[in-house]
Amino acid sequence: MRTTFPRLLLEHAAKRPQAAAMREKEYGIWQTTTWQQMADQVRHLAGGLHQLGLQRGEHLVVIGANRPRLYATMLAAQSLGAIPVPLYQDAVAAECVFPINNAEVRFAVVEDQEQVDKMLEIREQCPQLAHILFDDPRGLRNYDEPGLAGLREVMAAGKVFSDEHPDFFQEEIDKAQPDDVAAMFFTSGTTGNPKGVVHTHYTLLNRAEVGAKFDKLTEKEEVLAYLPPAWIGQNIFSYAQWLACGYVVNCPESSSTVMIDLKEIGPTYYFAPPRIFEGMLTSVMIRMEDAGWIKRKMFHAFMDVARRVGPQLMDGKSVGLVDRLLYGLGNLLVYGPLRNNLGFSRVRVAYTAGEAIGPDLFSFYRSIGINLKQLYGSTETAVFVCLQPDHEVRADTVGVPCEGVEIKLADNGEILVRSPGLLKEYYKNEKATREVLDAEGWYHTSDAGFIDASGHLKIIDRVKDVGRIKGGANDGAMFAPKYVENKLKFFSHIKEAVAFGDGRDRVCVMINIDFDAVGNWAERRNLPYTGYTDLAGKPEVYQLIKECVEKVNADLSRDALLAGSQIHRFLVLHKELDADDGELTRTNKVRRGFIGDKYAVLVDALYEGKTEQYIETQVKFEDGRTGKVSATLKLMDAKTFAPVQKAA
Repeated sequence: MRTTFPRLLLEHAAKRPQAAAMREKEYGIWQTTTWQQMADQVRHLAGGLHQLGLQRGEHLVVIGANRPRLYATMLAAQSLGAIPVPLYQDAVAAECVFPINNAEVRFAVVEDQEQVDKMLEIREQCPQLAHILFDDPRGLRNYDEPGLAGLREVMAAGKVFSDEHPDFFQEEIDKAQPDDVAAMFFTSGTTGNPKGVVHTHYTLLNRAEVGAKFDKLTEKEEVLAYLPPAWIGQNIFSYAQWLACGYVVNCPESSSTVMIDLKEIGPTYYFAPPRIFEGMLTSVMIRMEDAGWIKRKMFHAFMDVARRVGPQLMDGKSVGLVDRLLYGLGNLLVYGPLRNNLGFSRVRVAYTAGEAIGPDLFSFYRSIGINLKQLYGSTETAVFVCLQPDHEVRADTVGVPCEGVEIKLADNGEILVRSPGLLKEYYKNEKATREVLDAEGWYHTSDAGFIDASGHLKIIDRVKDVGRIKGGANDGAMFAPKYVENKLKFFSHIKEAVAFGDGRDRVCVMINIDFDAVGNWAERRNLPYTGYTDLAGKPEVYQLIKECVEKVNADLSRDALLAGSQIHRFLVLHKELDADDGELTRTNKVRRGFIGDKYAVLVDALYEGKTEQYIETQVKFEDGRTGKVSATLKLMDAKTFAPVQKAA
């Protein structure tokens, strides 16, 4: 698509001025912004930002949840040739310092008082930060800081400017070219400082258009924008594709009302990482365990039918008449009400990405009639690299290369990608750019995988994380930690797992239980507990987790390549891994190296064969205070299995 974001906005406003562009829930009521109203907001914001001195080519950070005025601000910046840089709203103040200084940011546009306080906290470290503009004025009436102003004030001043200079807005938009920089996204930074990924209007809109064409998206779609706009996945689905297709983006009132808002909107196009789908299924199973005997019996009976028949029907395959009738009855009594309860009654296509999704979890959603598919991509590729065509959907692959994409494998198994959606560069980091973009235009993904016989891409792990077992009975065996971790996380009782084994004689893991799922399991067994640490240390919980670990081992024993990655020892951590404590990235990916260093005493204890180990850990609370959590953890052995020899 050889155009720019602001031009697409004006096209929609000209063709469908009164059609809904966005909705925002305020005080329990959905408020609609039409395309004409959005265009007017953008025009006035552009005038206001211009008067404040925003220059072409300059960066502007945007921090907050999905809000119409924040989207309008990004469009206003792009209209002036400036570059919006969305940052994670749940990042602590110190995490914003590097991106703001790296991009020499003078303008910060934030959602509310919480984000204003963060910017004021780091202002001394970011002396160039001259303007802090906020959307929600609640709690900010008595603030008196230089450069602090509300977006409404900026818009009011911009309206006066636009009325006096009626051609200014269009003239600025006309200066932009598709190959100009449109946005910058900072990577989550699993090691070292995050890198600014630079994308042009063309790279983002090309991938947005390809994805829309693949799934036949139209202006009639309804999308719920509830994930951080700083994550390129959310940005592509609710910003780039929103402008490419002209559909309606709905913004929930708050993170706590997302599930209610999801049911009210009933989106037709949905996107979420696996952890969201895991959480939904966990809540369903908890409710069913608490239901009456008859309802529980009916649910499990029809779910057996769904697992047997549903995926075949979803893939367009024929099934027997009796099975079809049973599935139809199940749809009336169980699957339909369940889809409605989840907010998926109108979903035409749903995507998951970011991490591997468990086959059982994946099959559950498809079996009840939800067209859940996987995609493969990254910040650097503007998301869309591989997509799963309808009727070719499998849990163990991420689909086929989509339009314009070439894939090849390096000698070490690394996946290389050539695509119109590749990053222009890493900002101010020529060395890192050269490391991932070679002279022939191939992007080095750092992911290891292969293309199977049907042309679908299968991901194994990160190249740097694929290691070898050294010593012992499995000397030289491949070790893929992420593969092992994901297998563990397929169980509803396990929230996170961190596997160790590279260069060691066996695999050991640290596990986080899912507090809600295990808490419900404990309550149904009249097992008392006082909190996460107490519950995680219960002998009954250890036995529950041990059963999960041994099921994973049994599964791994059937894989000739990874049978040596079976888990020999494990422990259940005394606290949940947390991004605020540096253990996860802001996209909830495990920082394995950091965790290995932080909990070195536990890693050593696992490999030394100890049965228990005392640990004291510093934690950071939501209000910024720090404290300590201590416990004596149990370390437990798990049963391993002889590799299964396949028949010749």
